Amino acid sequence: MTRPPTAAQRRVIDTADPVTGRLRGTESQLAALVKRGLAFRHPRPPHDHFLTPAGHRIRETAAEAEAPPEPEAPAATAGVFTARVGGEEQAPKSGPARAREVHSAWQGLLELRRMTHPDGSTERPCGWERTHLVQAAALALEAAGHRPAGPDGADGYRVRATPQPEAVAVHEPSAEERRACAAALERAGWQTGEYAEPRTGTRYLLASPRRT
Repeated sequence: MTRPPTAAQRRVIDTADPVTGRLRGTESQLAALVKRGLAFRHPRPPHDHFLTPAGHRIRETAAEAEAPPEPEAPAATAGVFTARVGGEEQAPKSGPARAREVHSAWQGLLELRRMTHPDGSTERPCGWERTHLVQAAALALEAAGHRPAGPDGADGYRVRATPQPEAVAVHEPSAEERRACAAALERAGWQTGEYAEPRTGTRYLLASPRRT
């Protein structure tokens, strides 16, 4: 069984960028994490180090173990960026501070795309987005200036998982806003289509990350 990381290595893992997994530490700490398969050194300059999937699992497991019980709806916790999917009972307030956080998270995600795509493209979603579909789509919408719905579910977008692989549903009460959300997602590298619920006739967007 693999030995758990040392306290110093855990500090490096725990302080990794929550979106990109970019690491900061001494050369010896980073080299030790690479040796253990918890980090990798990017081949292109500036040769930064990033968490591998195994490193992300350690970070996320620790965060879950230390976090206090939370309400069912997703919420933002201090120091960790959480995309607003719409309908949260507790959510970060809108304002300049939130706008800065969203901008920083979106720029970090574009950098992750650049670092992980062989051609360095930032025009299409990366692997992280494909494994965090709801959060990725919500971040793209919020970064484009769209407003998430409040707890009552009205007047804003709501992003929800679907049974379909690599697809999320985006609900907006207004046809005009649905079209605007579709345009924002397509600019962010997603493909969209509008559908209606069979029973209720409610219109919604089905969005999935574009591969090419």
